[in-house]
Amino acid sequence: MDVKKFTGTNWDDLRYFACFAASGSLSAAARALNVEHATISRRIQSLEADLNLKLVDRRGRKLLLTPSGEEVAAIIEKMEFGAQQVLRHAWHAASDVGGEVKISAPPAFAAAILAEPVTALQRKHPKLRLFISSDIHTAALDRRQADIAIRLRRPDHDDLTMVKLGEMAFRLYARPDYLVRTVEADWQYVSLGGALAHAPQQRAIEANAIAPGLSADHIEMQLALVRAGAGITMLPDFLAAEDQALTRIERPPLIREVWLTYHSDAKNAVTIQTVVKELKLLTF
Repeated sequence: MDVKKFTGTNWDDLRYFACFAASGSLSAAARALNVEHATISRRIQSLEADLNLKLVDRRGRKLLLTPSGEEVAAIIEKMEFGAQQVLRHAWHAASDVGGEVKISAPPAFAAAILAEPVTALQRKHPKLRLFISSDIHTAALDRRQADIAIRLRRPDHDDLTMVKLGEMAFRLYARPDYLVRTVEADWQYVSLGGALAHAPQQRAIEANAIAPGLSADHIEMQLALVRAGAGITMLPDFLAAEDQALTRIERPPLIREVWLTYHSDAKNAVTIQTVVKELKLLTF
C-alpha cells in the first residue's frame, strides 16, 4: 500500500466500513449514515483496493466480514476511541460553549419535545452546533454516533452518567366515532412493527387480546392511522392527550421512564454540561 495515498476520503472509507461492521448490514449502515446502501458498498470496495485486502465475503446479497475484515474493524474501533478522547480533551479545555453536540432521541419525542428547547439553546449560544439524531435505531454513545442520548429505559453501561428526566404515560386512544360504532369485542388496534415490534407499549396492547388490524413502523404513523379511524392504539400522552380528534380510553396507563445519558468523563465539559442542564428542564 502506498502510504501517501492514505489521505482524504480514505478516512471516510474507514468510517463507512466501521459502521457496516458494527451494524451488520449495508441497509443498517446506510440508515445510520443517512446515505444509499450503494454508497456503503462503494466505500468498502474503495477501502479494499487501498489496503489490498479482502474485507468482506460476498455471498449473494449477504456481506460477511472476512478474518482480515474483523481485524481491521477492531483496529478502526480503537482509532474511533482515540478520536473520541481527542474531542473530549477539547471539551474539557474549552472555556466557552461551542462546537458540535449530537443528541440522540426517539423520533416522536425529539419532534414534539426537543425542537423548541434546542432551538432556543442554539440561539443563546451561536457557536454551538446541535445535531438531533431522531432515528428508531438508537445511536451508540460509545461510537460517538451521539454525545448525549435520551432513552425510554435505564441504560446498563457502567461508564455513562444517567439522569432520570421523568416518566412518560402511554394510554389507549381512538377517534370518538370509532368507539361509538364499534363494540369493544370488535376493536382493532394499530400495532407497531419493524424495530418497534417488541416495544413495551406494543406488548401491553397485545396483552389485552384486542384483534390486530393495521400496523406501522413508527409512532407518528400509528397516530395518523388512529386519527383516520383505523382502530385504537397506545400512544404517549405528550403526543395524543391534546389531540382534539382523539379520545382517551380509560384503562391503566403504561408508564415508561425517560433517561438522559452521556459519558461520565464529560462531567466537566462546559459545552456538554450546558446542553445537559437545558435538557434536564424538559417537561412531557
